[in-house]
Amino acid sequence: MPEFESVRVDELPAGVLLDVREDYEWEAGHAQGALHIPMDQLPARLGELDPDEDLLVVCRTGGRSARVTSWLVDQGYTAVNVLGGMDAWLESGRALVSENGHRPTVL
Repeated sequence: MPEFESVRVDELPAGVLLDVREDYEWEAGHAQGALHIPMDQLPARLGELDPDEDLLVVCRTGGRSARVTSWLVDQGYTAVNVLGGMDAWLESGRALVSENGHRPTVL
């Protein structure tokens, strides 16, 4: 298993925020401008990612994103795991948007 870097929400470098949570999680609340590809769809949708862009991979708490980050690094991508996931995002006071008409939240 390749090694990969992790970063805290308050130290995010520039890059594409890749949200790998399920559709219902995304709809409840996500970062504006993030790219949403659920973890189980990623192998089939890998072509949607630009191999020249840095990827900041996020899930709810950091477990799924760590697995995805490791896999992406193994595929030759530059990817960083976001520690604490969207829970940490919300706790840090960063903005969320929702797709379901309700107040944004993290599920």
